[in-house]
Amino acid sequence: MKILVINCGSSSLKYQLINMENEECLALGLVERIGIEGSILTQKASGEKYIIEESMKDHTDAIRLVLGALVDPKHGVIKELSEIDAVGHRIVHGGEKYASSVVVNDEVMKNLKECSKLAPLHNPANIIGINACKALMPNTPMVTVFDTAFHQTMPEVAYVYPLPYELYTNNGVRKYGFHGTSHKFVSEKAAEMMGKDIKDLKLITCHLGNGASISAIKNGKSIETSMGFTPLEGIAMGTRCGSIDPAIIVYIMQELNLTIDEVNDLMNKKSGVLGISGVSSDFRDIEKAAWEDGNHRAQLALDIFSYKVKKFIGSYAAVMGGVDAIIFTAGLGENSPETREDVCNGLEFLGAVLDKSKNKVRGKAVELNTVDSKTKIFVIPTNEELVIARDTQALIK
Repeated sequence: MKILVINCGSSSLKYQLINMENEECLALGLVERIGIEGSILTQKASGEKYIIEESMKDHTDAIRLVLGALVDPKHGVIKELSEIDAVGHRIVHGGEKYASSVVVNDEVMKNLKECSKLAPLHNPANIIGINACKALMPNTPMVTVFDTAFHQTMPEVAYVYPLPYELYTNNGVRKYGFHGTSHKFVSEKAAEMMGKDIKDLKLITCHLGNGASISAIKNGKSIETSMGFTPLEGIAMGTRCGSIDPAIIVYIMQELNLTIDEVNDLMNKKSGVLGISGVSSDFRDIEKAAWEDGNHRAQLALDIFSYKVKKFIGSYAAVMGGVDAIIFTAGLGENSPETREDVCNGLEFLGAVLDKSKNKVRGKAVELNTVDSKTKIFVIPTNEELVIARDTQALIK
């Protein structure tokens, strides 16, 4: 069985074609600048890169080119589109309606549109991607896999905000959490590496990248996570401020005469490590500025990021009554030994002792703790696309 995984952004599209017999990625690609001048598709397969520079006015055009690239006589990996057994779509927000992945039908599409008010930047693009695939592959089953679904196991005490309760019941204001497919994948992989049943474990997963979130996973279920009603809550990120005193919003609106849209843009796109450092939202640029140029604000941004991650780890250990393993994943978590060391420094009281020699690794699934460490520390590359493919396969079998 071959599953095509689609992840649509507002002007971009990521995809993978996965052979589920051995879970091998046959091809992966990125489409950029959809609806913008300079549209480009880049596909990688069998160690070779295939680039198409062609105007794409919308996602239907983009998906048409993706399908064409997959069956291209010279650069493709399949002979006919009929070899694609199903398409799995990443959906950012499923609200409270979906605690698991589902096969696409008219009711699902209706619910996705209703959830768009909770994720106005993401869900509409996801819906466009589904409709484009349905138009071009009308007889191929489609499955939606939600970022929020994994966190639907959180208890009320974790997801209800201390606001008038009617805002939850009438308006859906609650913690939802995101990066669910990533937290699910790395927690299951950690249990496998430990040789234990995940139902017997207390795990803290740290998805650290430009967007970042921490989750507490007890007995295989998410019971707490740092992102909230939107991906803005939680730790400081690339351009997002994370959790702040909400009164600051009113204050800066009054002091700087900002509109609601302007302050929302400030918190989502101009804050985080970018706002602190004044250098970049890319941690590699910030590290260079801090370590090579002695830039104080750059070093402060790195310190604040690690400090916030550490605070969440400590609080989640308290919530679960202990922790068996701490897992680092995503771009920064997988590729920055320095960040992992900064975060783990001081966690010895939890029984987590980092082996600095083992920590000198990037992009590999390995154990990083010392032999006598009571709490395991792992770095595990995430694979959200594989989670989507597995869920898709399970639903259409």
